[in-house]
Amino acid sequence: MRKIIFFILLSSGTMLAQAQTLTLSIEIPRLDVAEYHRPYLAVWLENVDSGDSTNLAVWYDTKLKNREGEKWLKDMRQWWRRSGRGVGMPVDGVSGATRAPGSHQLTFSSDRGPLSDLPAGRYRLRVEAAREVGGRELLQMEFDWPASSAQHFSIKGERELTAIDVKIE
Repeated sequence: MRKIIFFILLSSGTMLAQAQTLTLSIEIPRLDVAEYHRPYLAVWLENVDSGDSTNLAVWYDTKLKNREGEKWLKDMRQWWRRSGRGVGMPVDGVSGATRAPGSHQLTFSSDRGPLSDLPAGRYRLRVEAAREVGGRELLQMEFDWPASSAQHFSIKGERELTAIDVKIE
C-alpha cells in the first residue's frame, strides 16, 4: 500500500505535510539461556539540540502485584535518566506489557499521539532493552522530523535486540 502525502500551501507560502508516519519494527531475539525473562523495553525520541524527550513506548511487567514491575524500570538506565523517573506509570498509549521474542511493529502518526506536538528538528531515536538475569542494550539513530522525503534505515543489535527498522513516510 502506498501512502500519498498532500501538501497545503499557506498564505505565507510555506508548505506543510498533512501527516507523516513513523513506523518502527523492533526485533527481540530468541536466546538459548537457562533462565529467560522477557526484556523491559523503552522507545523514546530525544531532541538533539534541546535534550527534550518524548516517550513512544515502555514495555514492562504490568501484571505483578502492587505494581512491583515498575521498580525494575530503572534498569533501563538511559531512559530512566532522560525521562523515566519523571513519568508516572502506567501511561495511556505508551506503556504496555513485555513482548515475546519476535518482530513487533509500532506506528505513530504526526496528526495524533506523541508526535502530534513534536516540533521540527533533529531527533535521536533511542531503544533500550534490559532483561532480568540478562543484559542491557541501547540502540540509537538520528533523523530530521518532519522528514522532507520518505526515509528507511536500520540498526543491528548485538544481544538483547536483534534489529530496529525505521520507516518515515
